[in-house]
This record gives sequence, structure tokens and C-alpha cells, in this order.
Amino acid sequence: MATPLTGSQLLAALRAEGLVLHEVGDWRRHNRNTKGAWGPVNGVVIHHTATEGTDASVNLCYDGRPDLPGPLCHGVIDKAGELHLVGNGRANHAGLGDRFVLQAVIDEEELPKDHLADTDGNRHFYGFECINLGDGQDPWPEPQLLAVEKAAAALCRAHGWGERSVIGHLEWQPGKIDPHGFTMDALRERIKSRLSKAPAGPVGLVEPEMSVGSEGLAASKGSRSSEGSVTSKGSVGSAAPTGADGVDGSGGADGTDGTGGGGGPTAVPPMPQHPPYEPFPGGEFFRSGAGGPLIVAMAERLIAEGCDHYRHGPAPDWNEAHRKSYASWQRKLGFHGKDADGIPGRVTWDRLRVPNAQSRTPG
Repeated sequence: MATPLTGSQLLAALRAEGLVLHEVGDWRRHNRNTKGAWGPVNGVVIHHTATEGTDASVNLCYDGRPDLPGPLCHGVIDKAGELHLVGNGRANHAGLGDRFVLQAVIDEEELPKDHLADTDGNRHFYGFECINLGDGQDPWPEPQLLAVEKAAAALCRAHGWGERSVIGHLEWQPGKIDPHGFTMDALRERIKSRLSKAPAGPVGLVEPEMSVGSEGLAASKGSRSSEGSVTSKGSVGSAAPTGADGVDGSGGADGTDGTGGGGGPTAVPPMPQHPPYEPFPGGEFFRSGAGGPLIVAMAERLIAEGCDHYRHGPAPDWNEAHRKSYASWQRKLGFHGKDADGIPGRVTWDRLRVPNAQSRTPG
């Protein structure tokens, strides 16, 4: 689960995926938040409009109907593959659906058949309406399908989700048939393939003047290199490879073993200074089935970042829920493929900033 994106974050994520965007009316403040909760968000629902014509379809989704006020989604995808933003917040699109489907989306597992209508989907899902009559005859042009793929992938990338966080309305609410004309399994395969590669445009949710790359460090005004480190002046140096997403180093910051030299013994040893954040324990620490307070502290930070695949709260021992949550964090930072396998590496660990339990604020 995750905190919903702001309007600016949503724009950045969609633009980073290379979409052509149209901002409709006061879309940033157009929502149904006064009628119910918005968030935590868990996925994306794809619909067809059962209408034709871009202007009429966009206006309908923005304004709604007498019996169903707008917005009826967050964005409308037209036949040309362009995305029209009509809402930001709670929207009347998903309706009531199956709680077991929601849990499968959260766990990113195979979906069960939707039998129930007992859970508020408008709270938990972004929604995209695709202009199509839904009669099985109206074609789905490739530019439109590509835009659906890009829009869904953009939100998955922004939140660190995988392709299983994208579902069709027909998979959520009993009796629905949309989207009709392609299969959601085929769409999810396209999204999976897209998420395995870097987005076409700049990553929209990293800090300003930061670049993130495969197995590379993110550094202010620096450049990256696969399995490389970036120096304080932005030059790339070599480093020994380690687990999924980063580099591994040992010894002191200046290359010494920390023993120092010169000077006589002190009468009173100085108080040990603990760093504010837990140092990276190494990738093998997690592969060996680690446990203890460090794992819990890591999980609490993942939850705070919206990378939460825990059903009943985090356990103190490394398990699959921890791995899935950490993979979401890696994807959120722009890593993909084998660099987002859920095994912590130095780069993403340092970015997570797990508090050091032994650190003390001077009093």
C-alpha cells in the first residue's frame, strides 16, 4: 500500500514514461474526497468507456452523470494514445469489489475469481478509462494500447509495484466486462516487459539533480556507472560488486583500516559515536535468513515509504513479505530487473535510512 501521488508527482511519473498529456479543467482539485477516503492506494484499474469520440468521452469522465458524479476516473486514454487527466484523488470508477482480489493485488499474486462486492475500490485504486465501445468490434489501435501500458507502468514505477498491481474492472467487480477486446494477462505481460527497462524519460520522483541507474549510485550532479561509485566531485570509480542494487566497500572512508597512528594513549576513551543510520550489513546477511531488530527497523522504514507487502505487520525474521516490500522500494528508486530482486544492496539501503538503534542525540 502507498500514499497517493500528488498532482505534480502524477504528472512527473506519466511524463517520464513518454506519454502525451492533456490537463482538463481543474483536474488537480477535482475529486470525490469529501464523500469517502482516498488511500492507501494499492493498484490500477483499467476500464473501457463504452462511448465513442474523444471530446464527448473526456467530458463525460470529467463531469460524470446525474446518477454518478465525476470524476469517473483519473485519466482518459483516447484512440490516438493520448492521456487526458480529469481527476486527482478519489474518483467514481471502481465501485465495490472483492476483498480477496484486493489482497491478491497487495500481495502481487495471481488473482482469484471476483465473487464479492464488499470492498471500496474507489479508495484503493487509480483508474484509467479507455475510449472504446466495448462491443468486441470497436478496434484497439496500437497507440492506444501502448498508452495504456505506459500509464499503468508509470504508476507502478512511481510506487514500486509490479505488473500484478494492474487489474481490469472485470477482475474486480462481479458482472463487469471491461476492458473488452484484449486480455489483462496480455497487458500485464507488456507492463512487466516495460518495467524491466528504464523509462524513456527522466525519473520523476527522485531528488532534484539526482540520477539513478542500474546498479549505480545516485549522486548529486554525478554520473553513474554499472557497479560503479560516484565520487564527491562526480567522477566514476571502480568498486567490487555486491548484491542486487549497489556496490560493497570495506575499511575506512580514506581507505585505511581505521587504526590511525601517532600520538599517545588517552586517559579516558572517547564516547563511541554511532552513525544516525544503520550501516549496510551486506547482501548475504539477508540471504542467510537474518532476523532481529534490524529487520523490524528496515520494515518500518519500508512501510513509511509506502512499500508495504505485510499482511499482519512485519515479522522479525527475513521472509518473503520483507523481500517483496524491499523489491518495491528498489523499483521506486528506479531499479529494475535483477537489480530489483528484493535483496538489499548498499545503494538502496543507504537511501532507505534505517535508524540506528544505538544512535543517541547529544543532550
